[in-house]
Amino acid sequence: MKPRKILHLDLDAFFCAVEEQHDPSLRGVAFAVGGQPDQRGVVASCSYAARRFGVRSALPMAQAVRLCPGLRIVSSHFDRYGQASSRVMAILHDLTPFVEQISIDEAFLDVTLLPELAGVLARRLQAAIRDQLDLPCSLGVATNKLLAKIATNRGKDSAPRGDYPNAIQIVPPGQEAAFLAPLPVRELWGVGPKTAEQLARLGIVTIGDLARRPADEMARRFGKTGAELAERARGIDERPVEPESETKSVSRETTFTRDVRDGAALKRTLRTLSDEVGHRLRKEGLRGSTIKIKLRWDDFTTLTRQTTLEQPTQHDSTIYDTAAALFEKHWPKGRPVRLIGVGVSGFEEAETQMGLWDAGAQAEQTRLESALDALKERFGDRIIRRGSDLLDSDS
Repeated sequence: MKPRKILHLDLDAFFCAVEEQHDPSLRGVAFAVGGQPDQRGVVASCSYAARRFGVRSALPMAQAVRLCPGLRIVSSHFDRYGQASSRVMAILHDLTPFVEQISIDEAFLDVTLLPELAGVLARRLQAAIRDQLDLPCSLGVATNKLLAKIATNRGKDSAPRGDYPNAIQIVPPGQEAAFLAPLPVRELWGVGPKTAEQLARLGIVTIGDLARRPADEMARRFGKTGAELAERARGIDERPVEPESETKSVSRETTFTRDVRDGAALKRTLRTLSDEVGHRLRKEGLRGSTIKIKLRWDDFTTLTRQTTLEQPTQHDSTIYDTAAALFEKHWPKGRPVRLIGVGVSGFEEAETQMGLWDAGAQAEQTRLESALDALKERFGDRIIRRGSDLLDSDS
């Protein structure tokens, strides 16, 4: 059997690259995309100039500013990132239908059926994304997903510092184990800090160290995980590229800049989040029967509660009414809330025509929501605001 040809594509500092398109003065500057340091903001992405100071994604913005005192902070614009991501994915689908998008800026491609060498296809893709969209990207090329992903990481790490990597790293067929052998064992999927410590106590520091251990020994010490790690250390990964990832849940959440203990304000936020979830469900043609809320307290502990409806729904008011009831039941009155969220799961596809439960008032609600959805699609989510929202903006 001929070896597979798998590509892994990662858009370099994607949010930053998109922001530079809208504000060219950011090019070459140390800047970060994310929230404000005095409002518990975190770094969503940062330029390579900022990374030289130790700034990185997921770092609290206050700490990022301490590391890089001249750091420019740019607010996130997720609508821009979503549009740019869709254009990138369209280019990938022009090359092959076997595309598995795993995040807004990352995807696997299976190009086994194409006649060209995988490296040639990677360079073609990189050039197309650069020339058509003015976006930098790095690619890993290998015979499976595990190796392609690690190849991307290694290519980016070995690129010259200070600018977008635009790296392409190729692992030739038959060289999988040799490529992996000198790398730290932490490079393998499934090896976190605790597992790495356990392996180090056994003298296993590199992936090559792990590959030399008998698979049955690893299975005996670590169970199923050990057996899987032994396979991965040898460069074995049979997982297919899965073109479609079925939506399992739709959720929205928000983290407050300051803890909120006002029940009315929290319920207004629940209403807004429920509207956003309902809009997404209707856009994807889904109804869900399980409604869940998420509450994070001021001590960072998190509570989740859910309930199942008799009929699946995609209506904002049903989602909100159910979420509000869960909130009333499980929120100790006056307890400060740091984060609040709403989610819907347990999906079935929505009917294109109204079902029995859409009669009467439900039918009117469906027509109203359709009209509001059309306005949001054309002018953005903020074009529609409930009267209750004005209470927050005036306070």
